[in-house]
Amino acid sequence: ALIGLILLCLSAGHFLGGRWADRSPHPETLYTILCWAGLAVGAVPYATRPLLGLAAAAATAGLDLVLLGVAFMGVLLVLAVPVVLLGTVSPFVVRLSLRDVRTSGDVAGRIYALSTVGSVLGAFLPDLLLVPTIGTRMTFVLMGMLALAVGGVGLWRGRRRMPAEALLAVMLGALAWWGRGLPIKEAAGAIHEEESAYNYIQVREEAGCRLLLLNEGQAIHSLRCADTLETGGPWDHFLLGPLFNPPPHPPERVRNMAVVGLAAGTVVEQFMAAYGPLPVDGIEIDPAVVEVGRRFFALGAPTLRVLVGDGRRVLARSEERYSLIVVDAYRLPYIPPHLTTVEFFRIVRDHLTTDGVVAINVGQTPGDPALVEAIAATLREVFPSVHAVEIDPGMNVVLYATVQQTAATNLRANLPLAMGRPLLGEVASAAADRVYAPHAGGVVFTDDRASIEWETNKVLFRYLLRSMVGD
Repeated sequence: ALIGLILLCLSAGHFLGGRWADRSPHPETLYTILCWAGLAVGAVPYATRPLLGLAAAAATAGLDLVLLGVAFMGVLLVLAVPVVLLGTVSPFVVRLSLRDVRTSGDVAGRIYALSTVGSVLGAFLPDLLLVPTIGTRMTFVLMGMLALAVGGVGLWRGRRRMPAEALLAVMLGALAWWGRGLPIKEAAGAIHEEESAYNYIQVREEAGCRLLLLNEGQAIHSLRCADTLETGGPWDHFLLGPLFNPPPHPPERVRNMAVVGLAAGTVVEQFMAAYGPLPVDGIEIDPAVVEVGRRFFALGAPTLRVLVGDGRRVLARSEERYSLIVVDAYRLPYIPPHLTTVEFFRIVRDHLTTDGVVAINVGQTPGDPALVEAIAATLREVFPSVHAVEIDPGMNVVLYATVQQTAATNLRANLPLAMGRPLLGEVASAAADRVYAPHAGGVVFTDDRASIEWETNKVLFRYLLRSMVGD
Protein backbone atom coordinates (compact mmCIF):
# COMPACT_ATOMS: atom_id res chain seq x y z
CA ALA A 1 0.00 0.00 0.00
CA LEU A 2 2.80 2.41 0.90
CA ILE A 3 4.69 1.72 -2.33
CA GLY A 4 1.48 2.23 -4.30
CA LEU A 5 0.87 5.55 -2.52
CA ILE A 6 4.41 6.74 -3.29
CA LEU A 7 4.07 5.84 -6.96
CA LEU A 8 0.67 7.54 -7.17
CA CYS A 9 2.03 10.72 -5.60
CA LEU A 10 5.07 10.66 -7.88
CA SER A 11 2.75 10.37 -10.87
CA ALA A 12 0.78 13.38 -9.64
CA GLY A 13 4.05 15.24 -9.14
CA HIS A 14 5.25 14.40 -12.64
CA PHE A 15 1.98 15.69 -14.11
CA LEU A 16 1.98 18.90 -12.08
CA GLY A 17 5.71 19.41 -12.58
CA GLY A 18 5.41 19.29 -16.34
CA ARG A 19 2.72 21.96 -16.42
CA TRP A 20 4.49 24.04 -13.75
CA ALA A 21 7.75 23.93 -15.70
CA ASP A 22 6.05 25.18 -18.87
CA ARG A 23 4.46 28.08 -17.00
CA SER A 24 7.57 29.04 -15.04
CA PRO A 25 10.66 27.62 -16.78
CA HIS A 26 13.13 29.19 -14.36
CA PRO A 27 15.83 27.50 -12.26
CA GLU A 28 14.78 29.61 -9.28
CA THR A 29 11.35 27.98 -9.31
CA LEU A 30 12.91 24.50 -9.31
CA TYR A 31 15.26 25.30 -6.42
CA THR A 32 12.43 26.84 -4.41
CA ILE A 33 10.39 23.65 -4.87
CA LEU A 34 13.39 21.61 -3.67
CA CYS A 35 13.68 23.73 -0.54
CA TRP A 36 10.03 23.30 0.39
CA ALA A 37 10.20 19.59 -0.44
CA GLY A 38 13.21 19.28 1.87
CA LEU A 39 11.30 20.88 4.74
CA ALA A 40 8.32 18.61 4.08
CA VAL A 41 10.53 15.48 4.04
CA GLY A 42 12.30 16.39 7.27
CA ALA A 43 9.03 17.20 9.02
CA VAL A 44 7.42 13.81 8.26
CA PRO A 45 8.42 12.00 11.51
CA TYR A 46 7.28 14.96 13.63
CA ALA A 47 4.02 15.59 11.78
CA THR A 48 3.05 11.91 11.86
CA ARG A 49 3.93 11.42 15.53
CA PRO A 50 0.54 12.48 16.98
CA LEU A 51 -1.28 10.68 14.16
CA LEU A 52 0.54 7.40 14.82
CA GLY A 53 -0.14 7.83 18.53
CA LEU A 54 -3.82 8.22 17.71
CA ALA A 55 -3.72 5.06 15.59
CA ALA A 56 -2.04 3.09 18.38
CA ALA A 57 -4.65 4.27 20.88
CA ALA A 58 -7.46 3.35 18.49
CA ALA A 59 -6.00 -0.11 17.89
CA THR A 60 -5.71 -0.90 21.59
CA ALA A 61 -9.07 0.61 22.57
CA GLY A 62 -11.41 -1.84 20.91
CA LEU A 63 -10.33 -1.05 17.35
CA ASP A 64 -11.99 2.37 16.94
CA LEU A 65 -12.32 2.43 13.16
CA VAL A 66 -13.15 6.15 13.01
CA LEU A 67 -9.96 7.11 14.81
CA LEU A 68 -7.98 4.63 12.73
CA GLY A 69 -9.41 6.13 9.56
CA VAL A 70 -8.60 9.69 10.64
CA ALA A 71 -5.05 8.70 11.56
CA PHE A 72 -4.57 6.77 8.33
CA MET A 73 -5.77 9.62 6.12
CA GLY A 74 -3.65 12.09 8.06
CA VAL A 75 -0.51 10.02 7.58
CA LEU A 76 -1.26 9.65 3.87
CA LEU A 77 -1.59 13.42 3.53
CA VAL A 78 1.65 14.09 5.40
CA LEU A 79 3.52 11.64 3.18
CA ALA A 80 1.87 12.89 -0.01
CA VAL A 81 3.09 16.49 0.26
CA PRO A 82 6.86 15.87 0.01
CA VAL A 83 6.49 13.07 -2.53
CA VAL A 84 4.35 15.17 -4.87
CA LEU A 85 6.83 18.05 -4.59
CA LEU A 86 9.77 15.76 -5.32
CA GLY A 87 7.82 14.29 -8.23
CA THR A 88 7.78 17.70 -9.92
CA VAL A 89 11.58 17.79 -10.10
CA SER A 90 12.22 15.41 -13.02
CA PRO A 91 9.97 17.14 -15.59
CA PHE A 92 11.32 20.49 -14.40
CA VAL A 93 14.91 19.37 -14.97
CA VAL A 94 14.02 18.02 -18.42
CA ARG A 95 12.35 21.31 -19.37
CA LEU A 96 15.26 23.44 -18.15
CA SER A 97 17.89 21.19 -19.76
CA LEU A 98 16.43 21.24 -23.26
CA ARG A 99 18.31 23.58 -25.56
CA ASP A 100 17.86 21.82 -28.87
CA VAL A 101 15.07 19.44 -29.82
CA ARG A 102 17.63 17.34 -31.72
CA THR A 103 19.27 16.34 -28.42
CA SER A 104 16.06 15.95 -26.41
CA GLY A 105 16.32 12.16 -26.33
CA ASP A 106 19.87 12.27 -24.99
CA VAL A 107 18.93 14.86 -22.35
CA ALA A 108 15.88 12.92 -21.18
CA GLY A 109 17.84 9.65 -21.14
CA ARG A 110 20.60 11.07 -18.95
CA ILE A 111 18.13 12.65 -16.57
CA TYR A 112 16.09 9.47 -16.18
CA ALA A 113 19.32 7.46 -15.72
CA LEU A 114 20.37 9.76 -12.87
CA SER A 115 16.86 9.55 -11.45
CA THR A 116 17.00 5.76 -11.46
CA VAL A 117 20.42 5.76 -9.77
CA GLY A 118 18.95 8.01 -7.10
CA SER A 119 16.03 5.62 -6.66
CA VAL A 120 18.44 2.70 -6.21
CA LEU A 121 20.41 4.61 -3.58
CA GLY A 122 17.17 5.60 -1.89
CA ALA A 123 16.07 1.98 -1.77
CA PHE A 124 19.24 0.61 -0.18
CA LEU A 125 20.95 3.38 1.80
CA PRO A 126 18.20 3.92 4.41
CA ASP A 127 17.65 0.20 4.98
CA LEU A 128 21.27 -0.93 5.07
CA LEU A 129 23.02 2.10 6.56
CA LEU A 130 21.03 5.10 7.71
CA VAL A 131 18.16 3.63 9.75
CA PRO A 132 20.37 1.13 11.67
CA THR A 133 22.95 3.85 12.44
CA ILE A 134 21.02 7.09 12.95
CA GLY A 135 17.38 5.95 13.11
CA THR A 136 14.28 6.64 11.05
CA ARG A 137 13.69 10.14 12.41
CA MET A 138 17.18 11.45 11.63
CA THR A 139 17.13 9.68 8.25
CA PHE A 140 14.15 11.83 7.26
CA VAL A 141 15.89 14.94 8.61
CA LEU A 142 19.11 14.13 6.74
CA MET A 143 17.27 13.58 3.46
CA GLY A 144 15.35 16.81 3.99
CA MET A 145 18.55 18.72 4.70
CA LEU A 146 20.09 17.29 1.52
CA ALA A 147 17.20 18.59 -0.59
CA LEU A 148 17.36 21.93 1.21
CA ALA A 149 21.10 22.16 0.58
CA VAL A 150 20.71 21.52 -3.16
CA GLY A 151 17.89 24.03 -3.42
CA GLY A 152 19.64 26.61 -1.25
CA VAL A 153 22.92 26.44 -3.18
CA GLY A 154 21.03 26.78 -6.45
CA LEU A 155 19.19 29.86 -5.21
CA TRP A 156 22.39 31.40 -3.84
CA ARG A 157 24.18 30.94 -7.15
CA GLY A 158 21.33 32.63 -8.97
CA ARG A 159 20.83 35.54 -6.56
CA ARG A 160 24.37 35.91 -5.20
CA ARG A 161 22.92 36.45 -1.76
CA MET A 162 21.57 34.32 1.04
CA PRO A 163 18.09 33.22 -0.01
CA ALA A 164 15.14 33.65 2.30
CA GLU A 165 14.57 29.90 1.94
CA ALA A 166 17.59 29.39 4.22
CA LEU A 167 15.11 29.97 7.02
CA LEU A 168 13.57 26.63 6.10
CA ALA A 169 16.83 24.89 6.96
CA VAL A 170 16.90 26.75 10.27
CA MET A 171 13.32 25.65 10.95
CA LEU A 172 14.13 22.02 10.16
CA GLY A 173 17.28 22.13 12.29
CA ALA A 174 15.31 23.59 15.19
CA LEU A 175 12.68 20.87 14.78
CA ALA A 176 15.36 18.17 14.87
CA TRP A 177 16.97 19.77 17.94
CA TRP A 178 13.63 19.94 19.73
CA GLY A 179 12.84 16.32 18.93
CA ARG A 180 16.24 14.85 19.74
CA GLY A 181 15.21 13.76 23.23
CA LEU A 182 11.80 12.43 22.32
CA PRO A 183 11.29 8.68 22.45
CA ILE A 184 10.66 7.00 19.14
CA LYS A 185 7.42 5.61 20.53
CA GLU A 186 5.93 6.59 23.86
CA ALA A 187 4.70 3.74 26.04
CA ALA A 188 4.13 3.26 29.74
CA GLY A 189 6.88 1.16 31.29
CA ALA A 190 9.25 1.42 28.32
CA ILE A 191 12.87 0.91 29.42
CA HIS A 192 14.58 0.50 26.06
CA GLU A 193 13.96 1.16 22.38
CA GLU A 194 16.02 1.04 19.22
CA GLU A 195 15.74 0.58 15.48
CA SER A 196 17.44 -2.12 13.47
CA ALA A 197 17.55 -3.03 9.81
CA TYR A 198 14.57 -5.34 10.44
CA ASN A 199 12.53 -3.97 13.34
CA TYR A 200 11.60 -1.25 15.73
CA ILE A 201 12.45 -2.87 19.08
CA GLN A 202 10.94 -1.92 22.44
CA VAL A 203 11.31 -3.43 25.91
CA ARG A 204 8.68 -2.69 28.56
CA GLU A 205 8.20 -3.58 32.20
CA GLU A 206 4.66 -4.38 33.33
CA ALA A 207 3.53 -6.01 36.58
CA GLY A 208 6.90 -7.55 37.34
CA CYS A 209 7.43 -8.86 33.79
CA ARG A 210 9.57 -7.75 30.89
CA LEU A 211 8.02 -7.68 27.44
CA LEU A 212 9.69 -7.58 24.04
CA LEU A 213 7.60 -5.83 21.40
CA LEU A 214 8.47 -5.26 17.76
CA ASN A 215 7.26 -2.73 15.22
CA GLU A 216 3.68 -1.61 15.94
CA GLY A 217 3.73 -3.41 19.30
CA GLN A 218 0.44 -5.27 19.00
CA ALA A 219 2.07 -8.65 19.71
CA ILE A 220 4.43 -9.72 22.50
CA HIS A 221 7.44 -11.53 21.07
CA SER A 222 9.09 -12.51 24.36
CA LEU A 223 8.02 -12.40 27.99
CA ARG A 224 10.02 -12.95 31.17
CA CYS A 225 8.52 -12.65 34.65
CA ALA A 226 10.49 -12.47 37.87
CA ASP A 227 8.42 -14.97 39.86
CA THR A 228 7.15 -17.52 37.33
CA LEU A 229 8.09 -19.30 34.13
CA GLU A 230 4.48 -19.71 33.06
CA THR A 231 3.30 -17.01 30.67
CA GLY A 232 -0.14 -18.21 29.63
CA GLY A 233 0.93 -17.69 26.04
CA PRO A 234 2.07 -19.88 23.17
CA TRP A 235 5.59 -20.34 24.58
CA ASP A 236 4.24 -22.58 27.36
CA HIS A 237 2.42 -24.75 24.85
CA PHE A 238 5.39 -25.30 22.55
CA LEU A 239 6.73 -27.61 25.26
CA LEU A 240 3.85 -30.05 24.74
CA GLY A 241 5.05 -31.19 21.32
CA PRO A 242 6.94 -34.35 22.38
CA LEU A 243 3.95 -35.50 24.48
CA PHE A 244 1.92 -36.14 21.31
CA ASN A 245 4.08 -39.18 20.54
CA PRO A 246 2.62 -42.65 21.27
CA PRO A 247 2.78 -43.47 25.00
CA PRO A 248 4.80 -44.05 26.94
CA HIS A 249 6.97 -41.15 25.82
CA PRO A 250 8.84 -39.84 28.87
CA PRO A 251 10.45 -36.37 28.78
CA GLU A 252 13.86 -38.07 29.06
CA ARG A 253 13.58 -39.10 25.41
CA VAL A 254 13.78 -35.47 24.28
CA ARG A 255 17.34 -34.77 23.14
CA ASN A 256 17.38 -31.22 21.80
CA MET A 257 15.37 -28.41 20.23
CA ALA A 258 15.60 -25.76 17.52
CA VAL A 259 13.70 -22.48 17.51
CA VAL A 260 12.97 -20.55 14.31
CA GLY A 261 12.21 -17.06 15.59
CA LEU A 262 14.22 -17.00 18.82
CA ALA A 263 13.45 -13.38 19.76
CA ALA A 264 14.61 -12.94 23.39
CA GLY A 265 14.44 -16.65 24.19
CA THR A 266 11.32 -17.16 26.31
CA VAL A 267 10.75 -20.71 25.07
CA VAL A 268 14.43 -21.61 25.58
CA GLU A 269 14.30 -20.84 29.30
CA GLN A 270 11.06 -22.79 29.64
CA PHE A 271 12.36 -25.76 27.63
CA MET A 272 15.44 -26.08 29.82
CA ALA A 273 13.35 -25.87 32.97
CA ALA A 274 10.99 -28.59 31.72
CA TYR A 275 13.41 -30.95 29.97
CA GLY A 276 16.79 -30.08 31.46
CA PRO A 277 19.86 -28.23 30.15
CA LEU A 278 19.72 -29.81 26.70
CA PRO A 279 21.24 -28.39 23.49
CA VAL A 280 19.13 -25.71 21.81
CA ASP A 281 19.73 -23.99 18.48
CA GLY A 282 18.03 -20.60 18.45
CA ILE A 283 17.67 -19.02 15.00
CA GLU A 284 16.96 -15.28 14.80
CA ILE A 285 17.23 -13.08 11.73
CA ASP A 286 17.75 -9.80 13.61
CA PRO A 287 21.06 -9.55 15.51
CA ALA A 288 19.78 -6.48 17.36
CA VAL A 289 16.95 -8.55 18.86
CA VAL A 290 19.51 -11.09 20.07
CA GLU A 291 21.53 -8.35 21.78
CA VAL A 292 18.39 -7.00 23.44
CA GLY A 293 17.63 -10.53 24.64
CA ARG A 294 21.07 -10.78 26.21
CA ARG A 295 20.79 -7.38 27.90
CA PHE A 296 17.25 -7.54 29.21
CA PHE A 297 16.04 -11.17 29.15
CA ALA A 298 19.00 -13.23 30.41
CA LEU A 299 19.41 -14.86 27.00
CA GLY A 300 22.61 -16.88 27.06
CA ALA A 301 22.25 -20.35 28.58
CA PRO A 302 25.44 -22.45 28.27
CA THR A 303 23.76 -25.02 26.03
CA LEU A 304 22.12 -22.42 23.76
CA ARG A 305 23.69 -21.80 20.37
CA VAL A 306 22.42 -18.61 18.76
CA LEU A 307 22.41 -18.67 14.96
CA VAL A 308 21.79 -15.31 13.29
CA GLY A 309 20.19 -15.62 9.88
CA ASP A 310 17.07 -16.54 7.96
CA GLY A 311 15.36 -19.49 9.63
CA ARG A 312 14.82 -21.52 6.49
CA ARG A 313 18.34 -21.02 5.17
CA VAL A 314 20.01 -21.82 8.49
CA LEU A 315 17.88 -24.92 9.01
CA ALA A 316 18.49 -26.16 5.46
CA ARG A 317 22.26 -25.96 5.96
CA SER A 318 22.21 -27.68 9.34
CA GLU A 319 23.13 -31.34 9.74
CA GLU A 320 21.35 -31.64 13.11
CA ARG A 321 18.19 -33.60 13.83
CA TYR A 322 15.95 -32.35 16.61
CA SER A 323 13.33 -33.81 18.92
CA LEU A 324 11.38 -30.57 18.74
CA ILE A 325 11.43 -27.69 16.28
CA VAL A 326 9.52 -24.56 17.26
CA VAL A 327 8.45 -22.08 14.59
CA ASP A 328 7.63 -18.82 16.34
CA ALA A 329 8.09 -16.46 13.40
CA TYR A 330 4.43 -15.76 12.59
CA ARG A 331 2.95 -12.52 13.89
CA LEU A 332 -0.07 -11.05 12.13
CA PRO A 333 0.19 -9.33 9.75
CA TYR A 334 3.90 -10.16 9.37
CA ILE A 335 4.18 -13.80 8.27
CA PRO A 336 7.23 -14.68 6.14
CA PRO A 337 5.81 -16.50 3.09
CA HIS A 338 8.83 -18.79 2.69
CA LEU A 339 8.27 -20.17 6.20
CA THR A 340 4.74 -21.36 5.41
CA THR A 341 5.21 -23.62 2.39
CA VAL A 342 5.26 -27.35 1.73
CA GLU A 343 8.93 -27.08 0.76
CA PHE A 344 9.82 -25.41 4.06
CA PHE A 345 7.99 -28.03 6.09
CA ARG A 346 9.86 -30.74 4.19
CA ILE A 347 13.09 -29.13 5.37
CA VAL A 348 11.69 -29.14 8.90
CA ARG A 349 10.70 -32.82 8.66
CA ASP A 350 14.14 -33.75 7.36
CA HIS A 351 15.69 -32.19 10.47
CA LEU A 352 13.47 -33.99 12.97
CA THR A 353 14.17 -37.31 14.66
CA THR A 354 11.88 -40.29 14.04
CA ASP A 355 9.79 -39.19 17.03
CA GLY A 356 10.23 -35.49 16.28
CA VAL A 357 7.53 -32.82 16.42
CA VAL A 358 7.20 -29.33 14.99
CA ALA A 359 5.16 -26.78 16.97
CA ILE A 360 3.95 -23.60 15.29
CA ASN A 361 2.21 -20.55 16.71
CA VAL A 362 -0.47 -19.28 14.29
CA GLY A 363 -2.65 -16.24 14.83
CA GLN A 364 -6.31 -15.93 13.97
CA THR A 365 -9.19 -13.54 14.52
CA PRO A 366 -12.37 -14.42 16.46
CA GLY A 367 -14.55 -16.73 14.39
CA ASP A 368 -12.16 -16.84 11.44
CA PRO A 369 -9.68 -19.76 11.57
CA ALA A 370 -8.77 -19.46 7.87
CA LEU A 371 -5.05 -18.99 8.48
CA VAL A 372 -4.90 -21.86 10.95
CA GLU A 373 -6.70 -24.12 8.50
CA ALA A 374 -4.40 -23.13 5.64
CA ILE A 375 -1.24 -23.83 7.65
CA ALA A 376 -2.76 -27.11 8.88
CA ALA A 377 -3.57 -28.12 5.30
CA THR A 378 0.00 -27.35 4.25
CA LEU A 379 1.41 -29.34 7.17
CA ARG A 380 -0.74 -32.35 6.24
CA GLU A 381 0.99 -32.45 2.86
CA VAL A 382 4.20 -33.35 4.73
CA PHE A 383 3.29 -34.85 8.12
CA PRO A 384 0.89 -37.73 8.85
CA SER A 385 -0.73 -36.13 11.91
CA VAL A 386 -1.56 -32.55 12.87
CA HIS A 387 -3.07 -31.47 16.20
CA ALA A 388 -4.04 -28.07 17.60
CA VAL A 389 -4.48 -26.36 20.95
CA GLU A 390 -6.25 -23.00 21.15
CA ILE A 391 -4.39 -20.67 23.52
CA ASP A 392 -6.49 -17.51 23.58
CA PRO A 393 -10.09 -18.01 22.44
CA GLY A 394 -10.29 -16.67 18.92
CA MET A 395 -6.67 -15.52 18.87
CA ASN A 396 -3.64 -17.84 19.06
CA VAL A 397 -3.49 -21.51 18.12
CA VAL A 398 -0.45 -23.78 18.41
CA LEU A 399 -0.27 -26.47 15.72
CA TYR A 400 1.68 -29.69 16.29
CA ALA A 401 2.77 -31.91 13.40
CA THR A 402 4.45 -35.25 14.12
CA VAL A 403 6.84 -37.32 12.04
CA GLN A 404 5.06 -40.55 12.98
CA GLN A 405 1.34 -41.27 13.06
CA THR A 406 -0.07 -39.98 16.35
CA ALA A 407 -3.40 -39.42 18.10
CA ALA A 408 -4.68 -36.41 20.03
CA THR A 409 -5.31 -38.68 23.03
CA ASN A 410 -1.57 -39.30 23.35
CA LEU A 411 -1.15 -36.03 25.23
CA ARG A 412 -3.44 -37.15 28.04
CA ALA A 413 -1.90 -40.64 28.06
CA ASN A 414 1.58 -39.13 28.52
CA LEU A 415 0.36 -36.70 31.16
CA PRO A 416 1.48 -38.78 34.20
CA LEU A 417 5.03 -38.82 32.81
CA ALA A 418 5.03 -35.02 32.58
CA MET A 419 3.85 -34.44 36.14
CA GLY A 420 6.59 -33.30 38.44
CA ARG A 421 8.44 -31.54 35.65
CA PRO A 422 8.55 -27.75 36.13
CA LEU A 423 5.89 -26.06 34.01
CA LEU A 424 5.36 -29.09 31.76
CA GLY A 425 2.85 -30.90 33.97
CA GLU A 426 0.74 -27.82 34.65
CA VAL A 427 0.55 -26.78 31.02
CA ALA A 428 -0.17 -30.32 29.81
CA SER A 429 -2.96 -30.77 32.37
CA ALA A 430 -4.63 -27.52 31.32
CA ALA A 431 -4.27 -28.24 27.60
CA ALA A 432 -5.33 -31.91 27.55
CA ASP A 433 -9.03 -31.06 27.15
CA ARG A 434 -8.40 -28.38 24.52
CA VAL A 435 -6.71 -30.54 21.89
CA TYR A 436 -8.58 -30.78 18.61
CA ALA A 437 -7.98 -31.78 15.01
CA PRO A 438 -7.86 -28.61 12.91
CA HIS A 439 -9.95 -28.53 9.78
CA ALA A 440 -7.45 -28.63 6.94
CA GLY A 441 -9.29 -26.72 4.27
CA GLY A 442 -8.51 -23.99 1.82
CA VAL A 443 -5.22 -23.20 0.18
CA VAL A 444 -2.00 -25.19 0.45
CA PHE A 445 1.05 -22.91 0.38
CA THR A 446 3.96 -23.79 -1.90
CA ASP A 447 7.07 -21.92 -2.98
CA ASP A 448 5.36 -21.35 -6.31
CA ARG A 449 2.15 -20.06 -4.67
CA ALA A 450 2.74 -18.77 -1.16
CA SER A 451 -0.25 -16.45 -1.01
CA ILE A 452 0.02 -15.88 2.74
CA GLU A 453 -0.17 -12.08 2.41
CA TRP A 454 -3.37 -12.37 0.37
CA GLU A 455 -4.89 -14.75 2.91
CA THR A 456 -3.79 -12.52 5.80
CA ASN A 457 -5.30 -9.45 4.17
CA LYS A 458 -8.59 -11.29 3.66
CA VAL A 459 -8.69 -12.30 7.33
CA LEU A 460 -7.98 -8.74 8.47
CA PHE A 461 -10.53 -7.30 6.04
CA ARG A 462 -13.23 -9.69 7.27
CA TYR A 463 -12.36 -8.78 10.87
CA LEU A 464 -12.67 -5.05 10.12
CA LEU A 465 -15.92 -5.63 8.24
CA ARG A 466 -17.42 -7.57 11.16
CA SER A 467 -16.29 -4.82 13.53
CA MET A 468 -18.19 -2.25 11.46
CA VAL A 469 -21.41 -4.13 10.67
CA GLY A 470 -21.44 -6.82 13.36
CA ASP A 471 -21.60 -10.58 13.00
